Amino acid sequence: MNEKPLILITNDDGVKAPGIRALINYIRPFGRVVVVAPDRPQSGTAHAVTIAHPLRLELIASETDYEEYNCNGTPADCVKLAFKIVMRRRPDFLFSGINHGSNASINIIYSGTMAAVLEGALAGVPSVGFSLNNYSLKADFGAAQKFIETIVAEVISGGLPKGVCLNVNIPDVPADKIRGIKLCRQAEGTWEEDFDEREDPHGGKYYWMKGVYAQIGNGEDTDQWAVEHNYVAVVPVHFDLTANHGMELLRNRF
Repeated sequence: MNEKPLILITNDDGVKAPGIRALINYIRPFGRVVVVAPDRPQSGTAHAVTIAHPLRLELIASETDYEEYNCNGTPADCVKLAFKIVMRRRPDFLFSGINHGSNASINIIYSGTMAAVLEGALAGVPSVGFSLNNYSLKADFGAAQKFIETIVAEVISGGLPKGVCLNVNIPDVPADKIRGIKLCRQAEGTWEEDFDEREDPHGGKYYWMKGVYAQIGNGEDTDQWAVEHNYVAVVPVHFDLTANHGMELLRNRF
């Protein structure tokens, strides 16, 4: 009954990213930790899985109550391999991040950080993704520590509803400027994208995607508003994509 919980940690920025190193330090006191994370940045891979080439795991650290692996796959690959190969069972909890950059609003659709969390929820594991609203590799995660520890402790003690995971976004301000934790809904937004067309030395064209985030709705109950006003935004997320509000409208048409 007193056995420490088994916790999986992963991310999409790669096993060497400062964000995951901070998360590991914050979570290790809570239980037995296994890290399985990509061996290189995998931002924007969303819920992709690898089928075109073999997946590889490398054990890079092993201590009492701690193991760390890197993987040449995506965040979703890392979770699947962790469950089936590394731990050979589902962990008690899964935590992903700390992502370098926001995963509020529509960003969750593209996020490898949150894909790992959704993969955990699909398997019935209470799972949380953490993101800091700072894209720099030199970001300071110190202000996030006590809020992450509070959320982790709450999830470990009380669990999460079946099929529900959490998307947590943290403002990039000093700890004394963070106004608290706020339960939110996902803000409406989109990316207005364009492509920068260039030419290689052989005359061939290539493209770099670029774009700006455009807010559609930003009520005071949304994650985007919360982060912009120095709250830690917590959004309950589930993987059922059924648009229930559209059922009645379409029922008589099909």
